[in-house]
Amino acid sequence: MKTIRLLYPDYLSGGLDTYYFGANLLVHILPENENQPLVKVTIDPPDGKEYQTVDGMYAREEVVTGIQRAMEAIEEEKPDKIITIGGNCMVSQAPFDYLHGLYENLGIIWIDAHPDVSTVESNYPNAHAMVLGSLLGDGDKELTGLMKNPKFKADEILYVGLQELHDYQEQFLRDKNVNFKVQTEEFVSETEIREFAKRFDHLLVHLDIDVLDAKLFHSTYFADSQLVGDGSGSGKMTMEKLSEILKDISGWGDIVGFTIAEYLPFDEQRLHHMLKGISIFSQ
Repeated sequence: MKTIRLLYPDYLSGGLDTYYFGANLLVHILPENENQPLVKVTIDPPDGKEYQTVDGMYAREEVVTGIQRAMEAIEEEKPDKIITIGGNCMVSQAPFDYLHGLYENLGIIWIDAHPDVSTVESNYPNAHAMVLGSLLGDGDKELTGLMKNPKFKADEILYVGLQELHDYQEQFLRDKNVNFKVQTEEFVSETEIREFAKRFDHLLVHLDIDVLDAKLFHSTYFADSQLVGDGSGSGKMTMEKLSEILKDISGWGDIVGFTIAEYLPFDEQRLHHMLKGISIFSQ
């Protein structure tokens, strides 16, 4: 079995440079494993450039190119399992689509405060909010059109940590017959997660760091009060609860794809920029 670590520092789908910095920092945070080669998706680093919103999507051409490059990198390696190091949530599209071509009976556990089923008609231009809608085959036509394997079905998705929805997101999920529970008061139970996992031979796990409570973990979007996004709120999960859930999932199913997305180390990036201004580091 070949497992790769796919470094995919897409930041344009989220409209925030820190996604790029966070993905590259995550490489050093993940436990070391010399048996899992690091494969890099070429993404031009942030340079302050502003991109156009085309047909309702910010930096559409660059977002599409990033997905295509990720697909090419994966297909060249032909892995059996993929750990995707993001970047924002869009980084799950290419590896999850590829793995769906390898494994038929495959479920997705989407650990996220948000449903990621927005469309360009939602008037939010950042594609990271559209990725699960795309994987379901009913998102942006250009993004969904990139997929090479069967689209995921409504009953192959389990949301963990989902917070309050916008009306259009709720309507999308109901129209697609996706079973979901808003988890503002309590998370889905251990039993519910176990029963979902046991239905499948293999599992994909998408972990969006913003499922964590921003008051307790500060490297998440909502820890920066100046950022408003599409008006959604912060996650409410503790690190201890997240650890418990992930360990349980690992014991209940064969995880063939694991994405870590939306890690935003704002303080570390500010420290990095400060040190860049000190002459000794550039001499």
